[in-house]
Amino acid sequence: MSKATKTLGRRLRLGVIGGGPDSFIGAIHRSAATMHEEFEVVAGVFSSNPERSVEAGKAMGIARPYADPYALFEGEAAQAEPIDALAIMTPNNSHYALACQALEAGLHVFCEKPLTMSEQEAVELVALVKRTGKRFCVAYGYSGYAMVRQARDMVASGDIGDITMVQSNYVQGHLAELTEAERNGNNWHMDPSIAGPSLILGDIATHSYHLTSYVVGMEASELAADVTSVVEGRAADDYCGILLRYPNKARGVFWVTQAAAGGVHGLSFTVYGTKGGLEWHQEQPNELIVRPIDKPAYILTKGGNGLSAAGRHGGHVAIGHPEGYREAFANLYLDFASNIIDDMTGTRPDPLTLWNPTVEDGANGMAFVYAAVRSRDNEGLWETLNTV
Repeated sequence: MSKATKTLGRRLRLGVIGGGPDSFIGAIHRSAATMHEEFEVVAGVFSSNPERSVEAGKAMGIARPYADPYALFEGEAAQAEPIDALAIMTPNNSHYALACQALEAGLHVFCEKPLTMSEQEAVELVALVKRTGKRFCVAYGYSGYAMVRQARDMVASGDIGDITMVQSNYVQGHLAELTEAERNGNNWHMDPSIAGPSLILGDIATHSYHLTSYVVGMEASELAADVTSVVEGRAADDYCGILLRYPNKARGVFWVTQAAAGGVHGLSFTVYGTKGGLEWHQEQPNELIVRPIDKPAYILTKGGNGLSAAGRHGGHVAIGHPEGYREAFANLYLDFASNIIDDMTGTRPDPLTLWNPTVEDGANGMAFVYAAVRSRDNEGLWETLNTV
């Protein structure tokens, strides 16, 4: 029995905006939210076209499909049993306004990244979350993997000593050539007025930045960035190489692209400390390579012996069975639900449920993006990150 059913006698009611039937990320959010039976999706807006939104919601079996976000907020406020939380997976330029409206309406928020379109909006959103006291999770889904949480716990426990070096690669190939939608101007990701100032930074480099910050437990203080497009005819950035400096004098390097011909996904991190290193590859997500300074390297596996409480907390499928992207996303929703239920019942949360990406993490992602943009515009000069 789920925590929600056991504690509240019902599942939490979730509304969604965005992620229609043809959306990859929409299906991920809805299935991840309901995987552990803590949420049920009861309301939503699924298209910018009002008629298509209602039709799509009905086709997906959503009890209360709405024509637009305004109708959703107004309609749910009038419900005897309104939604408890809202998931936002719309184009980037709408995240801030929708998140603010949801928080002011008393809803908890689960929001796609990048969080906002400016650093100032991100700071304002952090303040609003604090004022309203609502839970806010940002969809940095890779932090939900069991072995990523194991790595974070090992770093925090001092298993690899003081951090000295940080590396992340995120090497995709789906934009190695100009796409038809790109040629026709039908891809909003390529439009800076909708997607933000840099495709590569906002779309996937923020994942590298959050993932490494999450694992090592600190934000970078400065960076120098080479951000450009390597595909002829493309205006949007599809490549970045970034050097980072950390407050403890550690150094970092990112190689992130969507234009590597033949590349598939290629997300990984390697961190080294004074006592050893850790290495994780998202394409083999159930394994964490541990490299002690004084003994041979070994591999920890999801569900296996020797994991910390954090590593065990992130695994839910029986040992011997792999867990992947959807399950990692579901971990974020599971902890999000747990925190909401604890707030509703006045219960002290399990500390391990507080490891979700927060609004502050989202704001720090925007600080990373805009520091890299400033560096790009200044021929790769070192820039300060205005983290919160």
